Amino acid sequence: MEPIKTEIVVVGGGPGGYTAAFYAADLGKKVILVERDKRLGGVCLNRGCIPSKALLNAASTITSARESAHRGITFGTPSIDPAQLRSWKEAVVQKLSGGISMLAQKRGVQVVQGRGYFEGSQTLRVETEWGQQFINYDQAIIATGSKAAMPKAFDLGNPRIMTSTEALEIEDVPENLLVVGGGYIGMELGTVYATLGSKVVLVEALDSILLGADPDLARPVLAYAKKAFKEVRVKAKVLKMATSGKQIKVEVEVEGQKKEEFYDRVLVAVGRVPNADDLGLENTKVTRDEKGFIRVNELQQTEDDSIYAIGDIAGGVLLAHKASREARKAVEVMLGESESAERFVIPAVVFTDPEVAWCGLTEAEAREKGLEVEVAKFPWGASGRALTYDRTDGLTKLVIDPKTERVLGVGIVGHGAGELIAEGVLAVEMGATAKDLALSIHPHPTLSETLMEAAEVFYGHATHTLSRKKVEA
Repeated sequence: MEPIKTEIVVVGGGPGGYTAAFYAADLGKKVILVERDKRLGGVCLNRGCIPSKALLNAASTITSARESAHRGITFGTPSIDPAQLRSWKEAVVQKLSGGISMLAQKRGVQVVQGRGYFEGSQTLRVETEWGQQFINYDQAIIATGSKAAMPKAFDLGNPRIMTSTEALEIEDVPENLLVVGGGYIGMELGTVYATLGSKVVLVEALDSILLGADPDLARPVLAYAKKAFKEVRVKAKVLKMATSGKQIKVEVEVEGQKKEEFYDRVLVAVGRVPNADDLGLENTKVTRDEKGFIRVNELQQTEDDSIYAIGDIAGGVLLAHKASREARKAVEVMLGESESAERFVIPAVVFTDPEVAWCGLTEAEAREKGLEVEVAKFPWGASGRALTYDRTDGLTKLVIDPKTERVLGVGIVGHGAGELIAEGVLAVEMGATAKDLALSIHPHPTLSETLMEAAEVFYGHATHTLSRKKVEA
C-alpha cells in the first residue's frame, strides 16, 4: 500500500482517542484514527463503563422489586436469562459504537483498523487485515488505554478465572464467586453477580474497600455489601490458585490463618496496566515510567516533540472523562491555541449500591497534607426526596476553606450520586463559596437540595437538620 500523509494521527479509538480525533477535525485538521478493534469506543464503551452500567441498571431492577414488598407491592421471584441479558447489553454497546463510527465519517476522520506500530517519530505502521499500511504524520496522539491486570500467580489459562472483560459477558451466574479486589471494579461487578444470585466472597488486602474515597463515603457501600455478599474480607490475601475439576481451588489468608476454598468462578480486579508494549516506542524519544505508563508533562507532551499521550496510557487516574479532557488539551496545545498547564477537576464515581462520587480535595487528603479545612455534612435521613426513594443511607459533604469559604471538595454517597457530583465539579472549578451554594435555590423535593443544605450546615442554619452555629468573625 502507498503511504498515507496526514497532519495528525491518533492511535487508539477510546474516549480519549476519538475525542481528540473529532476535536482536531472540527478545528480543520486532517486526521487519521487508528483502532485495533473492529468497533470504536475502546474499553470504556465495549468492555467497561457502558456494559457494566447496563448490567448494574438491570441488577437494580431486581433489587427494587425485591425491596418493594414493604410498600405493599410484591412481585414473583425474577427469572434471569443470561443470554437475553447479554444480548440487550450488546445492543446498547453496538448502538453507541455505531454512532461514534458515523460521527467519524461525518467529520471526515479516516478510520484505519489495525495495530499501530511506530517506525519512527513521524511514521506509523499499521498491521491491517489487508497488509501493512504506513502513515506519515506531522504529529501523533497516543491513546491506547489500559487493560485489566492479571498477576502471574493467578494466570492459569483457565476461563473460570476472569478479569472484568470476561465477567461482563455473563456467560453464566456462578453459584460461588470469589472477587479479588475491593476497588470500584470489584465492588461494581460483585454487586451485579450478587444481585443475579451468586454467593459472592470479596477479598481485599487493605483495611477497607474503595481506596481513594473518604471512609464516611465508603461506609454505606460496605454496609450494603455485607448484606448482599456472602462475605466481605478486608486485610485478607489470596495466596495462590489452582484448577480443581470444574472449580478453582484458592488458598487465602484471613487474619493470619491460611485455608483452602473452592469457587465456581474467580473475578480478579486488582487494577489495570498500560497498553504500551509492542507500540514501537523504542523507535521514538517517548519514555515510560517504572509502571510502564508514558511520561508526559502537564501539556500532555512526551519527550518526543511530535508525540503526545492522553488517557490511561499517560497514567494518573484511569477514567474515561479524564481521557476526554486531556484529548482536548492535547489538541489545543498541538494547534497552538492553548499553553495552559492549569489542572482541571476530575470527578470520580463508583456505581455501586449506593453510588459514591467525589471531586476536588477529599477530607482524607486535606488531613494528610495538614491543610486547615472545615467539613460540612448533610445526612440524607433528613432529605424528603431520599425518604420517598427509601434511600436514606446517603450523605453529602463539603470540604471548605475556613478563611475564604471556598468549596475545595465535594463528596456524595447515595442513590444517584454520580448524577449529582457535576454540581460539585462546577463549584470547585469555578471557585464557588459555600455561600454561593447556600444562596442558589434548589428545587424541592430533590436530592440536589442536599448540596445547598450542606452549605447551610456550614453556616449553622440548615433547615432540615440541626447544626452548630457558626460564630461570625
